[in-house]
Amino acid sequence: MKASFWLLEAADSLVHQSFRSPDGTGLGYFAPFVGPVVDKEPLPAYKDPAFTREAKHVSSVTFVSHIRYATTGARTTENTHPFAMDGMLFAHNGMLGGLDVLETKLGSDMRFVGGDTDSERYFALVAKEIRAHRNVGMGISSAVGWIADNLPVESLNFVLATADELWAFRYPETHRLFMLERVGGDDRRQLHHVSGTMRVLVPDLDRHSAVMVASEPLDDTLGWRALESGELVRVGPDLSVRSSIIVDRRPAKLIGVHHPTGGRAPARRALG
Repeated sequence: MKASFWLLEAADSLVHQSFRSPDGTGLGYFAPFVGPVVDKEPLPAYKDPAFTREAKHVSSVTFVSHIRYATTGARTTENTHPFAMDGMLFAHNGMLGGLDVLETKLGSDMRFVGGDTDSERYFALVAKEIRAHRNVGMGISSAVGWIADNLPVESLNFVLATADELWAFRYPETHRLFMLERVGGDDRRQLHHVSGTMRVLVPDLDRHSAVMVASEPLDDTLGWRALESGELVRVGPDLSVRSSIIVDRRPAKLIGVHHPTGGRAPARRALG
């Protein structure tokens, strides 16, 4: 399936979308005979608030797109989402604390972490538990359950993609995460989404089925639903969807992040 991604910024969007320019943009997908490919870069703080970046045109079965608003870690390529590890792609929307405790939990697996973000350490723990359990769902459940019980948590929302599966998780209620099961030919429309920060064009969706997960509904198609807190969704190779609540308790240490103006800090945008 062919798709195009642009990063946008307009002067008026700075007021109601993000309060500031994004800190990085990334696109992950799977290429034949290569595996996961990540195209990402940090963004400088532009003096001119209006800019448009060159489109990324790619073909793949699965895409993971992310716009970063930094909460932990410098504006560098290593800290920009998505991350790749063990043949998987991962993008996180939120924040967790207690990184010293998390690093102790990771132990020798810290060697797989190239940057200084909470998100990459989070992914490293998920990957470690997946290897230990030899099962993606069980590994995710083990990792997020441990974090919920032991670390300060603002949001653990993520999308994780393998070569033939897409996983999505929302926890707790801090940020929403949406999913749409779209059957090809239902409305004969392409996906063409434009927000204050991103434009996505997927022309093949006028005839192909797809499952989309995003931090906000990407169009006015009926059927977008918000995941429940603690809900893990698996999308299989045949686009079958299974979901279950894997964390049914509140975090032991719930934290909030507030923008200096008094509003909520902007959520990092993730699309799977």
